[in-house]
Amino acid sequence: MKLENQSRVSEFLLLGLPIRPEQQRGFFCLFLSMYLTTVLGNLLIILLIRLDSRLHTPMYFFLSHLALTDVSFSSVTVPTMLMDMQTNHRSTPYVGCIAQMYFFLFFADLDSFLIASMAYDRYIAICHPLHYSTIMSGGLCTLLIAVSWFLSCASSLSHTLLLTQLSFCADNIIPHFFCDLAALLKLSCSDIFLNELVIFTVGVVVITLPFICILVSYGYIGATILRVPSNKGFCKALSTCGSHLTVVCLYYGAIFGQYLFPKLSNSIDKDVIAALMYTVVTPMLNPFIYSLRNRDIKEALRKLFRRTIFFSQ
Repeated sequence: MKLENQSRVSEFLLLGLPIRPEQQRGFFCLFLSMYLTTVLGNLLIILLIRLDSRLHTPMYFFLSHLALTDVSFSSVTVPTMLMDMQTNHRSTPYVGCIAQMYFFLFFADLDSFLIASMAYDRYIAICHPLHYSTIMSGGLCTLLIAVSWFLSCASSLSHTLLLTQLSFCADNIIPHFFCDLAALLKLSCSDIFLNELVIFTVGVVVITLPFICILVSYGYIGATILRVPSNKGFCKALSTCGSHLTVVCLYYGAIFGQYLFPKLSNSIDKDVIAALMYTVVTPMLNPFIYSLRNRDIKEALRKLFRRTIFFSQ
């Protein structure tokens, strides 16, 4: 019988998180508080950058886009996960599952490109400070954002279109809390060689190349810092790049393990934990990482509080 004539599933069943029923309420409160912190923290970063004219620089321009992406990225999966934990209604329609996968991949790829753009910005600021304002013009910043959006859209669309060509014949149970691409491919009864080839090829473009660019940028930054014997210069460079390096480690640490080396990840629980890291934990930590180590953000926050207190009196 041809694959086209086999019955196709109309919905998928998400197994959710591997936790016991008596733990549901506790984990629901935990993840709800983390999600609200993610949304409020990142929106606060965007508001501060918008209101404070001193933050109208390329670095904060990229940071505001990263904050918006983190809110969107987390919102693709976490609200659905929380609703499923409360209602125990874990089925999701085929179209909804494909749409969730598309936006998940889109914002994950966009995160990668934005983090790489921020690394390039730090490279120019430290290695070519006299030409910084000339090189990092408004036009270049807008171009980097536009290219990031275009490549992210092309990447996620390629995976989505290929997935819609596959047949899902009987098994519709996804051992995850969202419609993950790797989990969906395991359920297909079609040949997935082309899908796996595109995953590897596109993964090189949207994950590996930006990561290499980040490594090269920080290689030059490190060489420049070592040529400056001043401790003050070293501390300034560390404060400028420390927050970004922390975000890089959090983001790529989880991504590499799950998507570029799937054969090393045999445990379903391990995949779910890795996904929780970059969909829940990392977007929540980013505002704290950038605000606690950033003097300009903290000063803008103080000004906002003073302004709020003044108008409330």
